[in-house]
This record gives sequence, structure tokens and C-alpha cells, in this order.
Amino acid sequence: MSATAPTTFFREIDRNRRRSWVLVAVVIVVLAATGGVIGYSTGFGWGGVVFAFVLASLMSIGSYFAGDALVMATSAAHQVDRANPPEQYRQFVNVVEEMRLAAGLPPPRIWVIDDSAPNAFATGRDPDHASVAATTGLLAKLDREELQGVIGHELSHIGNLDIRFTLLVGVLVGAIALLADWFLRFTAWGGGRRSNSDRNGGGGAFVILFLIAIVLAVIAPLIARIIQAAVSRSRESLADASSVELTRNPLGLARALRTISDDPDVLEVANRATQHLYIVNPIKSFEARAKSLWDTHPPIGERIAALEAIAGQMGQLPGPA
Repeated sequence: MSATAPTTFFREIDRNRRRSWVLVAVVIVVLAATGGVIGYSTGFGWGGVVFAFVLASLMSIGSYFAGDALVMATSAAHQVDRANPPEQYRQFVNVVEEMRLAAGLPPPRIWVIDDSAPNAFATGRDPDHASVAATTGLLAKLDREELQGVIGHELSHIGNLDIRFTLLVGVLVGAIALLADWFLRFTAWGGGRRSNSDRNGGGGAFVILFLIAIVLAVIAPLIARIIQAAVSRSRESLADASSVELTRNPLGLARALRTISDDPDVLEVANRATQHLYIVNPIKSFEARAKSLWDTHPPIGERIAALEAIAGQMGQLPGPA
């Protein structure tokens, strides 16, 4: 039966990769449509689009090179010496080492967050500059198999270049937001009324196009944010499947997700700027009730069901609830 298992999760990996790129293509189309309509209706052409994209790119470059240090500082994380770790972190370091060898990745930096809420995340700009962080609650509340599943998931984010992928989407979404904001301010300052004075040359079609530009300026950033959340959900599912590829133990990760999700402790250092990094969203007000368009993670129940389905293909049976 185990022979069918690779097909199952490789199919899941391929499906989520395709879905991610389709979503990125949609964001590009939204940016192009918004920029084209706004550029034509204001007389600036594509110059405004290029300006917005360049500005968003410069902002993202700063995050690309310094974002991991900022996240670790915000999370109050401290680095662990992987060559000589304290006794309480030795298993954590060993699991990171065995998982990164299985994934064929360079050694990441290892961090610990002093917080009783179990959770973990990975960050960095590429596999050579990557970090893995876990809370003390995670290290205390998970057994070794569950910890392997979590670390496999986080190292999969590194190996799948999810951070770089997320940066690409962030640049595009940022460009849409900046472009829309510029156009709405331009219109409020009277740019729209001055442009409308050229109706004699453009006719009613120009007025219609200008109205379309206003509508796009309002809804395009919302559409882009929804797609960005959908990309994050897709990459989380991809990392779950990739973790199974490393550990060959989908039930270990399934148990870990349930433990993290059900834990009542609040992760104090988490915020809405970092929530998408964690293996389970630490801000989970509506997690158990519904899947929102704004959610950065798939519902825990769906993730666990997918892992149990893979386990069934591998001939593994879930333990008692």
C-alpha cells in the first residue's frame, strides 16, 4: 500500500504549486488592468504604474535583507548555539539537523521564543540565510514525532522558497495598493475634474473609463489582499504535504496541528504582521467556525483530514482521539 502514498502527496504538492502560480498570475492581471485604466484616464500612461511598482520593490528589498532580523526581534527570540545547545534544546537541535539533512538544505539558524503557547515558524530570504524558531511551549508539549512533523513543515517552507514567493506576491500587492492610493488622492485633489475637461476629444468613452478606474482603485487592493491570503493558504498546504515527504509520518504532523490549535495559551509576541509565518495562525478568533477569505491558513480540520487521508494511503491508522 505504501507504493501509492508518494503519488498522493506529490499530487498534492503539484496541485498547490500550480494554484499558487495561477493566483500570482491573477495578481499580475489585476495590477496590469488597474495600472492601464488609471494611466490612460489620468494621462500619465504607464509611468504611474512603473513608479508604484518601483516604490513597492524598494520597500520590499529592505524587508528581503533585514526582515528576518526584525521578525526575530519582534518575537523576542534568542538564538541557540547549534554546536553546543543547552540540554533543554538538544532534541530541538537534533530534529532540525535530521530534517534539514532529509531535505538537503544548509543548516538554518535556530531560535527559541520563551512562550508557553506552542507554535513555530521559519523565515529568511533563501535556504542559505534561513532561520527556524519554536516556542518553549512547543518543545515542552510535543513528542519527538510531532516535533519532526512541525520542523519538516517549516523546513519545507525554506526548501520550497515560500518566503521568496511570498515576497513576490507582496511586491505586486504593494504596487496595487500604492497605485490605487495615488489615483484616489489625485482624484480628490481635482485631477479627475481636470482630466474630464478633455471630454471633447475623448467623448463618453473617456468618462466611462474614468469611472471604471475609480471602481478598480477601490476594489483592486481588496482583491489583491484576498489573493495574497489564498496564496498563503496554498503554501501552507504545500508545506504540510512536503513535511510528509520528509518524515513519512503524516499522523505525527496531524497530532501536532491538533495540539497547537487546541492549546488555550495565547502567543503574546504574535501580531497581524507576523501571524502568517506560524504553522498555526496564533490569532485564531474564527479558526474553528469558518474559512474566511482573509485567513492566511487553511482550517485546521481540513489540514488534519488531508494528512489522515495520506496516512490511509500509506497504510497508517490514526490513534484514538
